[in-house]
Amino acid sequence: MAVEIQTGWKLTLREFARNKLALLGVGILVFFVLFCFVGPFVYHTNQVATNLLNTDQPPGNGPLGTDSNGFDVLGRLMLGGQTSLEIGLLAAVIATVIGTLWGAVAGLLGGLVDAAMMRVVDILLSLPFLLVVLIVAHRYGSNVWNLSLILGVFSWLVPARLVRGEVLTLRVRDFVSAARVMGGSRTRLIFRHLIPNAMGTVIVNITFQIADAILALAALGFLNFGVHYPHTDWGSQIADAADNLSNGYWWLVFPVGIALVLVVMAFNLIGDGLRDAVDVRLRKR
Repeated sequence: MAVEIQTGWKLTLREFARNKLALLGVGILVFFVLFCFVGPFVYHTNQVATNLLNTDQPPGNGPLGTDSNGFDVLGRLMLGGQTSLEIGLLAAVIATVIGTLWGAVAGLLGGLVDAAMMRVVDILLSLPFLLVVLIVAHRYGSNVWNLSLILGVFSWLVPARLVRGEVLTLRVRDFVSAARVMGGSRTRLIFRHLIPNAMGTVIVNITFQIADAILALAALGFLNFGVHYPHTDWGSQIADAADNLSNGYWWLVFPVGIALVLVVMAFNLIGDGLRDAVDVRLRKR
């Protein structure tokens, strides 16, 4: 069993490495991780104290100029990227963990339990996601941990449905039946057999979850529900600069907008590459 899983993952990685678009996504993501987390150690800027005598300066006064508070835009872009990537990753992990466990339990138990659990998912999917998140964020505050928890708790529904579908096909496989006959508990079946064999779907989904969380955070930031000063995120930067675009201050909007698009595209390219690689593995087995 372990040999089969290990061989499958080797085939998956090999097929992924042949996908040029997926490798492009990896390259873009690595660049932005280094840019956001290593860049501040190389390019030092003051992102705490405002400088109202140096506001809205075009590129030349700093590589990307300054914003309406006098902050260096390039340094602000790095700081906002840190927050966006951290929240996106944490929210995706929380959503994936909850969704994976929920879907695995529902798929394994089946019957009335499965029907009841999936009706809960359907009801929650019918709620307006952004409105609910806005209300909760306003009630409990906006910082990295709170926003990660809020976005993660309200984003586990799609992973739950995907994992349930995988488990429904896996639970009738011979290795699961053999584990049942040998007295394996439901907990062992879930954590030792079902979830490990559904990890292809889980890993593919988590890349899309990160992209969705970054976009959701950008929407919250644009509506002024993002992280608070002196911290920032890319959505909050776009909100702060949107009114100045009509004044010709393009350097306040375009760099952060391009960064947001590229990062989300990178995660989508990686997810597409992983999905294609997993499909190839499944066809060969």
